Amino acid sequence: MTNSNSCWAVVPAAGVGKRMQADRPKQYLPLLGQTVIEHTLQRLLGSGAFQAVSVAISVEDPYWPELPISQNPAVITAPGGKERADSVLSALKALEGKAHEDDWVLVHDAARPCITSGDIQRLIASLAQHPVGGILALSSHDTLKQVEGDQIVATINRQQIWRALTPQMFRYGMLRQALQNTEGNPAVTDEASALELLGFRPSIVEGRPDNIKITRPEDLELAAFYMEQQA
Repeated sequence: MTNSNSCWAVVPAAGVGKRMQADRPKQYLPLLGQTVIEHTLQRLLGSGAFQAVSVAISVEDPYWPELPISQNPAVITAPGGKERADSVLSALKALEGKAHEDDWVLVHDAARPCITSGDIQRLIASLAQHPVGGILALSSHDTLKQVEGDQIVATINRQQIWRALTPQMFRYGMLRQALQNTEGNPAVTDEASALELLGFRPSIVEGRPDNIKITRPEDLELAAFYMEQQA
C-alpha cells in the first residue's frame, strides 16, 4: 500500500462492561489463556492490513500497562473518553501526523476477539473505491417484531434490517470530522451513524456470524468455541 491509501485500526477500549457483572472490564477477562483484548489486537495485527493500531484506554485503567501487547511498537495508546464516540475520536487524534486524510480507518470493538483476517481483507477490498466506506454486518434471519410495552404492534420487514458489526471502515479525515460535528449526540452509537447524520450512506459488507461481541458472561464460552473452531 502507498501512503495515500494506508489502513489504520482503531480500538475503543475504555468501557467497563457492566452487563458482564465481573470484577474488571470485559476486555480484560480471561479467554483461552489470554485476555479478550489481547486476542482482538493479535487478530488485527496478524491480518497484515494495518500500519498501526490506536487503542483508546481509560486513564484510570490499571490492567492495560501490565499487558505485553501494550508495548508493541505497532500499538498506539490514546486516552479513552466517556462515550464510545469520544474514545474513537481520541484514538483518531493520536494518529495525527501519521495517517493521511484519505487513509482508511477500521474501527473495531475490543470485545470482538473472533474477527478473522478474511473478514478484514474482504471489507477492505470491497470498499477500497467507495466514496464513503461502510461496515461489516449480518442480515437478520429471525422474524422481527415492533413492540410497545409487552405487546406486538407490527412485524418488521427483515429484508431491510441488518445487524451492525465491526470493523467499520471510513476515511480518516471524513470520520474525524463526522465525530467532531456530532459530538455529544446520543444518536451516535457507532461510526456509521455519525456519517449517516451528516447525510452520507455507508455501504454494507456481509460478515461472518462468528464475529460476536462479548457482552454477557455466557458469551465468553461461545467465543472460546468459535476461536477453537477457527483454529
